[in-house]
Amino acid sequence: MDEIEIPSHFICPISMQLMRDPVIVATGMTYDRESIEKWLYSCKNNICPMTKLELPTKDLTPNHTLRRLIQAWCMVNSSNGIERIPTPKPQVDKSQILKLINEAKRSAKVDDQIRCLKKLRSISQGSQSNKKCLEAAGAADFLVELLIKKSSDEFDAIKEEAFNVLYHLDVSDSDLKKLVSDDKDSENFLASLMQVLRWGDCQSRLNAIMLMKSAFNVADPVQMMSCKVEVFVEIVRVLKDQVSPQASKAALKLLMELCPWGRNRIKVVEAGAISTLIEILIDNSEKRACELILTVLDQLCRIADGRAELLAHGAGLAIISKKILRVSQVASDRAVRIISSVCKYSGTSRVLQEMLQVGVVAKLCLVLQVENNSKILERVREILKLHSRSWKDSPCIPPSLISSYPLA
Repeated sequence: MDEIEIPSHFICPISMQLMRDPVIVATGMTYDRESIEKWLYSCKNNICPMTKLELPTKDLTPNHTLRRLIQAWCMVNSSNGIERIPTPKPQVDKSQILKLINEAKRSAKVDDQIRCLKKLRSISQGSQSNKKCLEAAGAADFLVELLIKKSSDEFDAIKEEAFNVLYHLDVSDSDLKKLVSDDKDSENFLASLMQVLRWGDCQSRLNAIMLMKSAFNVADPVQMMSCKVEVFVEIVRVLKDQVSPQASKAALKLLMELCPWGRNRIKVVEAGAISTLIEILIDNSEKRACELILTVLDQLCRIADGRAELLAHGAGLAIISKKILRVSQVASDRAVRIISSVCKYSGTSRVLQEMLQVGVVAKLCLVLQVENNSKILERVREILKLHSRSWKDSPCIPPSLISSYPLA
């Protein structure tokens, strides 16, 4: 396609690519639907990109004439490898969505309800204007009604599909806050969410953890502190099951947000997070994942139970030390913080001896020689000075590193 000159009026002014679904905005300018919807909804602009005039409405009118011209041009140039753009699907309207919602409400058959929900999900994935249409038809309220019904102990496939649809909608911050409030409906919602996190398929579990993360991102402190241990158990389960890299990162970021509040660190430790995080860290070399894991472990090691769990794991200290100088400066900083917490508050003779044997002390001496971050260097010197009597003359430290050992 690079060798063929595309007529300038076929190119979208935003993406600078061939338009596949040209639409006209209120100012009379034409853009590709996907590009202008991203400009209007995702980027939250209310002006025309080209004229810079304010748009009185965000309604988009299909430019059928231009689309047919583009399709004809594609057919003429098909011998040069140009593929004909398909005719876009008709945009849905509010009445179609209301019909699906009412059908799902009236039907007593699970299969019929799931079929309607899958159609709603397909609509939500179509375009930003489809999402706005779903919102106008009250789809989000209908989905929440399904999700706050009291859950049984059995997995509910209807609720799984309802979560999948809700995830794809642009739920407002105020509505998200309601989902994690402290009332009875919220409890039922979280119970349904945890069911999906536990038993849903990979995609459903990803959608559920992303939705939970979005809800807690806008929650107030009281809501953050009132999380039950069961919530953390399911977040940790997502990590343990390695649902997907995206799900794992969402779960880690969620733990980072929730850990500082109230007694959440204790709850996370009780949920078995420490051993799970260490096991993942052993086999993971991806930069961002390691940084997130070490950040969560740093927060958990600020309490006695967290440090005890770390030290109880046979590879805990060794793998934390191994990540220093191997991943990134952020990872090194978090790893050194963890070791500092252990040394200050849990530095028994057994722990100090283990740190020598698994190479932690040698790694800290190496950091003094090669690291240039002043904060990391200061913390490492404090650690080495703190236990200099136990470590200074140890044969476990290579002679080449002894010279860098700071005097107490």
